[in-house]
Amino acid sequence: MARKKKILVVEDNSDIRQLMMHFLERAGYDVLEAATGGAAVEQAKANIPDVITMDLGLPDITGAEVTARLKADPSTKHIPVIVITAYYREAPIVESAVAAGASEILWKPISLRTLEHALRGLLTVARSDETLEQQEVQ
Repeated sequence: MARKKKILVVEDNSDIRQLMMHFLERAGYDVLEAATGGAAVEQAKANIPDVITMDLGLPDITGAEVTARLKADPSTKHIPVIVITAYYREAPIVESAVAAGASEILWKPISLRTLEHALRGLLTVARSDETLEQQEVQ
């Protein structure tokens, strides 16, 4: 039996975070949560999720900075990050998140179906990469 994919939801708004977590759990994912950038870095390093959803406007450090820290760490650099934000498209913080290595940017208000579609796409790519790595080893 395949293990459930692990998603880390990083969102400082507790209502949005709880809604996303509930939706993702019902969709069959194991879900972790973080309300601050510091907690997100700790959770990612301790639990190595398959994908991270990242709010940019966090109370301690920005989601762009969290993404940069995770992408700079060999143990977490492979984890895809989906930024979910209400910032406008050309905002410097959005550009910083892209430059830091965010895999995808989604804008609030977000449809949960859009989120599910983005997650499935990234998890399919990750699965393909794992298969290629296993074939190279053999």
